[in-house]
Amino acid sequence: MGIDVSKTIEGIGLVPVVVIDDAADAVPAALALKAGGVPVMEITLRTEAGLDAIEAVAKEGTDVMLGAGTVMSLEKAKESVERGANYIVSPGFDMKIVEWCVGNDIPIFPGCVTPTEITTAINMGLKVVKFFPANIYGGLKAIKALAGPFPDIRFVPTGGVDLSNLAEYVIPEVIAVGGGWLCARKDIKEKQFDKITAVCADSVAIVKQCRGE
Repeated sequence: MGIDVSKTIEGIGLVPVVVIDDAADAVPAALALKAGGVPVMEITLRTEAGLDAIEAVAKEGTDVMLGAGTVMSLEKAKESVERGANYIVSPGFDMKIVEWCVGNDIPIFPGCVTPTEITTAINMGLKVVKFFPANIYGGLKAIKALAGPFPDIRFVPTGGVDLSNLAEYVIPEVIAVGGGWLCARKDIKEKQFDKITAVCADSVAIVKQCRGE
């Protein structure tokens, strides 16, 4: 696909989980994220506008790397890629989705929180998994504990993270931190895109400080 998704996400350190109610808001939201130093967005399929939003951002040429989130079926995974998604994120581990993505060189970050799920992911050749919901499944303690027997896997914790605790999650075992705080649904609906840019800039500063950049 011409993009090293994992490397790009690691470089940014953040993955906005974006819920779009009106596809017309997708491009302004993408540009707001980019202006704040976060040129990536995981547009969820939780709303009817999700696929149209992905297509809108892809066609606009925003240079924002696009992920499709909350992908619950193989059909949705295929359609997301057809619409322009660069990678797929699923809340859990779905073998059909993972097999198709791996077979077609589409980066896939399935939700994995147990040793069994992580083992399955590793056996499929994956090196990055989503850890969701992070705050429910043990957060940092769980991630650090799992990194012991699984040193070759890295995590994208999502759920329960915001500006107040972001710094805690910037650790070597974490490739990037995901969450809706970076692009609040309310701010999108109210077209407060400047707020999105400001929150992203603050988050980028925290990540860089923690990484010593």
